[in-house]
Amino acid sequence: MALARFEAVVGLNNVSECAIVIEAIPEDLGIKRALFADLEGLVSAEAILASNTSSLSITAMADGLLHPERLIGTHFFNPVPVSALVEIVMGAATTDSVLDTVSDLVQRLDKTPIVVADSPGFASSRLGLVLGLEAIRMLESGVASAEDIDKAMELGYRHPMGPLRLTDLVGLDVRLAIAEHLASELGDRFQPPQLLLKMVADQKLGKKTGRGFYEWP
Repeated sequence: MALARFEAVVGLNNVSECAIVIEAIPEDLGIKRALFADLEGLVSAEAILASNTSSLSITAMADGLLHPERLIGTHFFNPVPVSALVEIVMGAATTDSVLDTVSDLVQRLDKTPIVVADSPGFASSRLGLVLGLEAIRMLESGVASAEDIDKAMELGYRHPMGPLRLTDLVGLDVRLAIAEHLASELGDRFQPPQLLLKMVADQKLGKKTGRGFYEWP
């Protein structure tokens, strides 16, 4: 089903026409591994496979592939239309030639690549999650309103979007999944706040459900 949707969206009759295939499916290692296993039998031998994961291991995704050296991470930072950053993640087997090709593509998209090792949360998600979780804790304890916490980062630190509005855009369920993954890998400092757990349980997931830290008509 994922392959059919992919081909329909990009207007291809066959994914073998692609030189680079970038997946952006849910943050589930098993689903991503299954997709790449399917893709490997459909694309050309020269095609590069890339994941838009924000936290999962590229090396683990490549496990079991016939050609793990062509799998790489391409994490397009949110909000994608206004963010210049693309985080390129090197798996244990990823080759330098794949890195060079993907870096060139990113620059041709008028974005700036950074290269990071295959570590939990990479660089941007790990740093961004710390900020996002602390913003939720501040809201939970009544330090300031969601709007004022966001303004502190937008005006004080020139972030294009505050951490709570960004969490709404990404999805509270996605942020929760990343937090739980990093807590299991890196320790208690990534444990999700009770407010985040409650909002996800109440299906207040942000923009996609119309309500999160903000109302989304």
